[in-house]
Amino acid sequence: MQRRSLIKAATGLAATLGAPRLFAQPWPSGPIRIIVGFPPGGGTDALARVVGQKLSVMWGQQIVVENKAGVAGVLAAEYVSQQPSDGTTLLMAHINSHALAPSLQPKLNYSVERDFVPIALVGVTPNLLVCNAAQAAKTVPEIVALCKARPGQVSFGSAGNGSAQHLALELFKQRAKVDAIHVPYKGSAPVITDLIGGQINYGFETMTAATPHVKGGKLLAIAQTRAKRAKGHPTVPTMVEQGYADFEATTWYGLVGPGKLPTPVADKMNADINTVLAMPDVQEKLDSYGAEDGGGSREKFAEFIRAEIAKWSQVVKAGGIKADA
Repeated sequence: MQRRSLIKAATGLAATLGAPRLFAQPWPSGPIRIIVGFPPGGGTDALARVVGQKLSVMWGQQIVVENKAGVAGVLAAEYVSQQPSDGTTLLMAHINSHALAPSLQPKLNYSVERDFVPIALVGVTPNLLVCNAAQAAKTVPEIVALCKARPGQVSFGSAGNGSAQHLALELFKQRAKVDAIHVPYKGSAPVITDLIGGQINYGFETMTAATPHVKGGKLLAIAQTRAKRAKGHPTVPTMVEQGYADFEATTWYGLVGPGKLPTPVADKMNADINTVLAMPDVQEKLDSYGAEDGGGSREKFAEFIRAEIAKWSQVVKAGGIKADA
């Protein structure tokens, strides 16, 4: 009996010694932080909280959403790039920090490819080309004709130089071959205020920020900037439908970790986030923000980021765009 027990113990020890490759990377212990590069209440913050709450239940761990606003998300990205790669600190990455900044910020203190591990795309939202009802031109062809008739006089507001909204305008100018005035603001709120008041003519605004005012009748949605219509605005035509093939200028969000995040940890996080994104109540909340087509593999997210960097670097170069210092 004793001999059989020794054999059984030895077999168990051998199995344990053979397992470290599978369990070499421990799951992060204690609270997990999701860093958001924008103030509370915005789209990035809201999506981080929706996903974080579900993951907290799934993992049986506290997940804290921490806001570190500044430089359109760049400060938060820089901070996370310098954190330990143990899974306790994640970033809700944004188009600004991970697709626009590499071209706009020549002294960026991080490398998107080297210093981050893509985990999962959470969602992609269109921008909405909006104006108030007093504007005479209310379709894309009419706006193009107006810009050509009055070069450099039709104004478009944005959330700031180098913002996703600014880049959407630059893409429009390049594709439509028109000149227009760019009026940078500090955030979406003052842009919308001046659009409603008529101080500026048009704006490519985020769906999250513009939708309440469109639904309330204070702004008119002229076009949306993905190749397909968002569920939240099924009657608003796309730029593609109005004559501009391949016009996509989106805002997107996804979870990433510091650059040496172990592959087994990143893979498990990816699988669990995909599970969360498929939950009906999460889908409903994401749809309310216009955030669609999240999920998929880590490799798919990495390729998406690479394509976005390449695309917007061309737009930045062609437009000679500079970000605010």
